[in-house]
Amino acid sequence: MTTTSRTIPLAATVLTGTVALYMALVAFGNITDFGTNQQFVRHVLAMDTTFKDEDLMWRAITTRWIQDAAYVAIIVWETVAALLLVYATWLWARRGQGPARRFSTYGLLMVLLLFGAGFMAIGGEWFAMWQSADWNGLDAALRVVLLSGVALLVVQAAPRTDAAG
Repeated sequence: MTTTSRTIPLAATVLTGTVALYMALVAFGNITDFGTNQQFVRHVLAMDTTFKDEDLMWRAITTRWIQDAAYVAIIVWETVAALLLVYATWLWARRGQGPARRFSTYGLLMVLLLFGAGFMAIGGEWFAMWQSADWNGLDAALRVVLLSGVALLVVQAAPRTDAAG
């Protein structure tokens, strides 16, 4: 076994574990301090701190139950991603590279979808979050997309040791 074939799985384990820890802490924080990010989601969806451009304001969602349902869906998504990534980290540590790669990929893609498509594209562009000085999470979302993207590349670069990879 070459040094590269040993170090890439180690890097995949560490990076998957790092994203797993991050997502577990995010989900835990949103569950135990529900109100803080609930307000964030409400303000972004309501577009109440944007430039109030009449050509965009029709996109705003001001119905509280829809805002809250979106927030709960985000928390569920974060929790499932965290659980997949924790499991994948355990699999990497146990040298189950085929299943580890698969579960890492699922979890990392969930994170990329949430932070890239959900927060950056939908929140940032559709709901014009970029216009808000107070309720703008684009920088944080970009950091998570970059970390998760790097982790996904390393996971995919890990040598395949079985046909199920």
